[in-house]
Amino acid sequence: MQSDELFSDVLAANEAYSVGFEHAELRGHAAKGLAVLTCMDSRIVPLETLGLVAGDAKILRNAGARVTDDVLRTLVLATYLLGVHRVMVIAHTRCRMAGIAEADVHAAIQSAGGPDTRSISFLTTDDQEGALRADVQRIRSWPYLPNVTTGGFIYDLASGRLRQVC
Repeated sequence: MQSDELFSDVLAANEAYSVGFEHAELRGHAAKGLAVLTCMDSRIVPLETLGLVAGDAKILRNAGARVTDDVLRTLVLATYLLGVHRVMVIAHTRCRMAGIAEADVHAAIQSAGGPDTRSISFLTTDDQEGALRADVQRIRSWPYLPNVTTGGFIYDLASGRLRQVC
């Protein structure tokens, strides 16, 4: 299959979306002063989950909702240039990166036909709440983000509810 065929469904949907496009006038600033870091899990819809609309928040996503160097870099930009003054780190129940060992992730990738990924850290954890607390503390203590309020939450995939951890 050629790449134009592989993306035809989403390109067709984008064409329909662009007909009634209403966000051209949105500013790049986070209208609610909020940044949200959550997992890349497609069952999580951050704007809807938090009662937000386009333009309200900066949304960052990665596997496991982990605070990486790139997340910190992005939060510095969002804070000083895009109006962010509070951050929510939202992990979730039944996350593939929680309760599994790094070695198991590497083995699963190889079993799926992937390469040897042992040079990559996937930041798995067997203590999701502990990892969430540590990640929130990493933001709170980052010297480039002295005036940012940060909270850690777990999103329940079964109920859609958030629970504040820290």
